[in-house]
Amino acid sequence: MPVWNFCNFFILKESLAFIFEMAQLHEDALREYDELELCYSETVNVAGKQRDFGGVERGDDQAALLNPGNKPLTQIVQDDSFREFEFRQYLFGCQAKLLFKLNRPYEVASRGYSFIISFSKALALYESILPFCMREVWVVTACLALINATSSHYKDGLVAPDVEKEFYRLEGDLYSLCRLKFMRLAYLVGYGTHLERSPVNSASLSMLPWPKPAVWPSIPPDASSEVLAKEKMILQASPRAKHFGIQRKQLPLEPSVLLREANRRRASLSAGNMHEIFDGGMSPSNKSHAAAMSRTNSSPGNFESSIDRPMRLAEIYVAAEHALRNTISNPDLLKSLSSLEEFEQKYMELTKGAADNYHHSWWKRHGVVLDGEIAAVSFRHGNFDLAAKSYEKVCALYAGEGWHDLLAEVLPNLAECQKILNDEAGYLSSCVRLLSLGKGLFLTKERQAFQSEVVRLAHSEMKQPVPLDVSSLITFSGNAGPPVKLCDGDPGTLSVTVWSGFPDDITLDSLNLTLMATFNTDDGVKALKSSTAIVLKPGKNTITLPLPPQKPGSYVLGVLTGQIGKLKFRSHSFSKGGPADSDDFMSYEKPVKPILKVFNPRPLVDLAAAISSALLINEPQWIGIIVKPIDYSLKGAVLHIDTGPGLKIESHGIEMEGRTKPIENTVAENGSLTEKKKFELLKLENGRVVFPDWASETDSVLWIPIRAISDQLPKGSSSGDSQKRSIVDGMRTIALKLEFGVSHNQIFDRTIAVHFTDPFHVTTRVADKCNDGTLLLQVTLHSQVNAMLTIYDAWLDRQGGVVHMGKGDGRPTSGFFPLIISPTTRAGILFSVCMENMADTILNIKYGISGDRTTGAHPPVLVESAESDGTKQDLIFRSALIFQRPVLDPCLAVGFLPLPSSSLRVGQLVTMKWRIERLKNFEQDEILYEVNANTLNWMIAGLKRGHVSLSPEQGSRIVISILCVPLVAGYVHPPQLGLPNIKEASISCNPAGPHLVCVLPPALSSSFCIPA
Repeated sequence: MPVWNFCNFFILKESLAFIFEMAQLHEDALREYDELELCYSETVNVAGKQRDFGGVERGDDQAALLNPGNKPLTQIVQDDSFREFEFRQYLFGCQAKLLFKLNRPYEVASRGYSFIISFSKALALYESILPFCMREVWVVTACLALINATSSHYKDGLVAPDVEKEFYRLEGDLYSLCRLKFMRLAYLVGYGTHLERSPVNSASLSMLPWPKPAVWPSIPPDASSEVLAKEKMILQASPRAKHFGIQRKQLPLEPSVLLREANRRRASLSAGNMHEIFDGGMSPSNKSHAAAMSRTNSSPGNFESSIDRPMRLAEIYVAAEHALRNTISNPDLLKSLSSLEEFEQKYMELTKGAADNYHHSWWKRHGVVLDGEIAAVSFRHGNFDLAAKSYEKVCALYAGEGWHDLLAEVLPNLAECQKILNDEAGYLSSCVRLLSLGKGLFLTKERQAFQSEVVRLAHSEMKQPVPLDVSSLITFSGNAGPPVKLCDGDPGTLSVTVWSGFPDDITLDSLNLTLMATFNTDDGVKALKSSTAIVLKPGKNTITLPLPPQKPGSYVLGVLTGQIGKLKFRSHSFSKGGPADSDDFMSYEKPVKPILKVFNPRPLVDLAAAISSALLINEPQWIGIIVKPIDYSLKGAVLHIDTGPGLKIESHGIEMEGRTKPIENTVAENGSLTEKKKFELLKLENGRVVFPDWASETDSVLWIPIRAISDQLPKGSSSGDSQKRSIVDGMRTIALKLEFGVSHNQIFDRTIAVHFTDPFHVTTRVADKCNDGTLLLQVTLHSQVNAMLTIYDAWLDRQGGVVHMGKGDGRPTSGFFPLIISPTTRAGILFSVCMENMADTILNIKYGISGDRTTGAHPPVLVESAESDGTKQDLIFRSALIFQRPVLDPCLAVGFLPLPSSSLRVGQLVTMKWRIERLKNFEQDEILYEVNANTLNWMIAGLKRGHVSLSPEQGSRIVISILCVPLVAGYVHPPQLGLPNIKEASISCNPAGPHLVCVLPPALSSSFCIPA
């Protein structure tokens, strides 16, 4: 039985795979190669067997993982198996060939990346026997070969979107791995000073170990000129100074000091001149000290010294470069490391390839980070526009992720590009963002440099104002405590806490703050504006802004805007500084606290008349106006008084007294409690009165001396005439306008009606007629005011046709003066007169009044002053008397004729008749008549007004009839017949006054009845 070995097994499995491939069964063929790879990985490292790894031949540095025919299998056979270096690449090449035939470039990339990582680890195990940097060179060539092959076979749109993005991610990983190994090779040959010491490069290279050859390469004997060139390059290299004078410790690009690592791995390392070792390993920033480096034991022209002498850094670079020339067989890679220009070209190619593929994949952030490396190279070559665009992407990424430490490394570079490009807006924004970063990331003098640049640009000759968002630098919040409460239309002041992130004081030329309503999106919110410049100190500042009237609602802080020179800034962030337990500690998680509440419109004050009863007309009277604040201060309020027609304000002065509850009680002499009221005499200027301060919170009464003027002489009435003077005739109006509030912005208008009247209403009646023709005239005085009236005297003025009897002085017959009349009562006076004709006369009454201004009519203001001085002044009332002659000698008799015997019913016609009879001769032959009826009760069907002829002979009669229809049932007044052209004293009526008639409902109608 033959012995099993891997070679025989391989021949069998590859034969099957070849058959499957010829039959276009690529999946089956791929499965056979996968099984071969699995079996080889289990047998290649069998314990106890030392196998040759391979990879030491010329050209092995170039990866052959996609070229299975690179070497015949017979050349890599070792005992019963194959050399690992060539055979693993062979197997992967066969698998890749089948995957390309299956149109799976994504899987080739995925498998290829994993294969390169695992094969690189295998190379690390045999690094001591492989050529110098064999591992790094092989990885570079493998990545490039895999990238070229997969990208050429891949076609967009033929796979799912997620697979496509994953493919580009793998391509980006391959580019990144190739870039990393290429930078390591470049650093070994002395190009490390031209590598950007960025966070991404430092993180990658500082964790990548140095090559570990058995012996570090030695410098060739004829390389003195190259060593001099390398030393010159080291001395000339200097780190680029950062903008704003920022000083930072350079990030490392090596896991350990290369000088120490290289000398440690030399075959005969001497522990001698350690001072030279460390001097030679100084960074390029210490070139001044390196220039004075001692060359006692080694000099560029003396390479015959002992191998135990430590190598200098320039010699290590030259030795590594010569060793790499022996290792690298790829001419393109050799060319890339031949000069600094070729290196930067290849470096940019790999970096752009990685960034572009990452931008098309899931890992877009990786692409943005690599854009920063492209920007560094562009900046070094003076391409500031491209550098600024790339830096902006990187800064946006770092800021969005909150990587402030990384942002602090890149943002100064962006600011420098923007300054060179004269991008004022971008440069200002970058300076503000630098100030917004944590204080521990920059020194105080560096932050002050940022602020000085901001202030310089803000006050420079910019073409147009630059808007800038400073939300991360200037924050604000409301002060602790309840919100400010205002009434509708009221202005006020609002205190706001502003936190400044500037390191020094900064002056704001203007500052505006908007408010936002919490329950609506009304755009009518008025902004708060500062009237003067504001100086913000570093940290917490409390500023007070005038608050214009706002609409009702609850408001929170909105946006803070302002201007520094020509720089317009805007902030919409709430302060997050301060202790967490204070009310002004704001964060995005906490709900925003209302800063202002404006209440809905409500009554703030009320003005009303203090009394409702009538006052004396044509006499100065006190009018009381009750001023009642409703939970609102009237401090500094001004009342405008505008009297209507027929009113005049007396110059006596305006009084104001309080109506508050008893604050201080004093005991009177009789032991009762008396209330102490506040009182003040005010001055009227240009129709306006200023309220005292004590009346701002309490109810008060304003007493205004006003005279109602009426030129009309009052007229009395006869006893039979019930008509009195209309109340409208005595009405007067006072327009009041109260201005109050903080800035007199609140206005309350009220028009108050005041009733003025005469003290008496006079009615007359002829009581009796004596035999000698003398008439007894009864005059009744009706009190029309709510006050006690005292009559001291009364007399009649002589008029034509009136002869006074008795003493002849017009005095009344009775002598019961003084006569006192209580409110709403009446009194009578009897005069004896002889009338030759019906003429009017004037009644004069001397009276006095006793009343209180708080209840109604009262003594006039001037009378009160005179009485206080001890002098008594009586008042005079004059009224025209109207005499009504009694019906003692009628000329005509009018009688209402009886109605028909049938009862009156609603809706039935009825004839109303009146008979007119001449009782004695008088001149009129034609008599005008008029029928008056209530239109709600009666409908007149005939002529309601007309003339009738009456014979001049005594006893002649005439009947006037008219058709009527009653409209309502019940006792109603019938229509009345009137004779307009004849005086009532000449007519005798029967019945003498209005009477009632009974109207029945309409009769039932059977036409609407339904038989049972």
